Amino acid sequence: PALFRKYRTAKDYADASQVEFENAIKSTGFYRNKAKSIRAAMRAIADEHGGKVPDTMEELCALPGVGRKTANVVLGNAFGKNQGIVVDTHVIRLSQRLGLTKHNDPSKIEQDLMKLVPREHWTDWSHWLIWHGRRRCYARKPDCSNCEVFRLCPSGKVFLRTGKAQTR
Repeated sequence: PALFRKYRTAKDYADASQVEFENAIKSTGFYRNKAKSIRAAMRAIADEHGGKVPDTMEELCALPGVGRKTANVVLGNAFGKNQGIVVDTHVIRLSQRLGLTKHNDPSKIEQDLMKLVPREHWTDWSHWLIWHGRRRCYARKPDCSNCEVFRLCPSGKVFLRTGKAQTR
C-alpha cells in the first residue's frame, strides 16, 4: 500500500531512481532485478501505452522484464481475464507432487494444467496452489500430517513414510 501511495502513475515508477525504488521494494526477493524490470516496464507503459497497462498477453509480454507468469498475474487479477495459469515455484512444486505434470519447464506445466483445470478457475487455481505452497506444502519439509489434500497426494504418503520431500 505505501508503494502505491508513493508511486501513483507509470511515469512515477519510471522516474524513480534505481536506488530509491530498490529501497522501496527491498523486502521482496531479488529486489535489484525487480526494481530494474519494473522501472523499465513502467517506462514502456508511460511512453508507448499512454500510461495505461496493456490488457493482452502479447502487449504485456512485449514489455521489458514481463513474461507469461507476470502477464497471467496482471491479466487475471487486474482485468479478470483467464488467459493462462500462473506458474511460479510453488505451482511447479505442487503440480509435480500432486502428479499433475512430469515437466520442469513452466510453459509445459502451464499447458498440462490448462488441460486439467476449467478455464474459469485458472486465476483462482494459481492462487490456491501458491497459498498452499506457502503455508503447507513447503519445499524442504511439507506439513503432510496437516495437509488438506493429503488423501489426493501421492507424494505426501511417500514423505510421511520416508521423511523425504518428493518432487517429480
